[in-house]
Amino acid sequence: MVGSPLKALSKSSVLSPCYATSQSCIRQIHHQVSASRIPPPTPFVPDSKTFLTLIGRNLVQQVAKIPTWESLFSLTSAQLREVGVEPARTRRYLLWWRDRFRKGVHGIGGDLRHVEKGTAKLRVVEVPHLSQTGLERRRKVVVDLPPEIGIETVSTAKLYPVKGFKVAGAHTIVGPYIQLHKNTAGSEATFAVREGMWEEKRGVKIDGGERRRKQVRYKRRIEENRKKRE
Repeated sequence: MVGSPLKALSKSSVLSPCYATSQSCIRQIHHQVSASRIPPPTPFVPDSKTFLTLIGRNLVQQVAKIPTWESLFSLTSAQLREVGVEPARTRRYLLWWRDRFRKGVHGIGGDLRHVEKGTAKLRVVEVPHLSQTGLERRRKVVVDLPPEIGIETVSTAKLYPVKGFKVAGAHTIVGPYIQLHKNTAGSEATFAVREGMWEEKRGVKIDGGERRRKQVRYKRRIEENRKKRE
């Protein structure tokens, strides 16, 4: 005799704790998956302090609570709360940037290859490229090289343009956060880690934000009508 579906359902709910608390289990699995892969550091982002400095929102003040690269990419949201990373929106922002970094999404300077103590040297070079007509021409791009290496000693095939920077005029580097070198006519510059370079700015709440907008405007109309009657 086939058992009652209700009994089977009741039995499954007893055997599986996640049945009654599916949403809680989904969040738990999400946290475990999110913390499952630790990406390697990069020349521009070698440690947790640099990462927290770049993403801004004063998260660099939390470096004592997230001191290592492993802890930065392995702590779950609940664990971040336990160590004192508050408020909740700060944790969400950190987890959002952490997931982006895992996927290879960086802010400006994230693709730099030669960085010493948080600073890279940018230079303008000419590299060959094919035009739309198929003819080989040369174009000017911004690259980063170790300060001690001359451009003439490096093969153009090993030069990679740095994203976020361009050449204006004859040979002037243009881009955010750069410091042009003197006596180089703008063809050399320094780019260094700064607080909030990758920060995603929070939007400005209007009339209390989406959650409270109707209530705030309703109370405002009541107050305006009251003043008109007086």
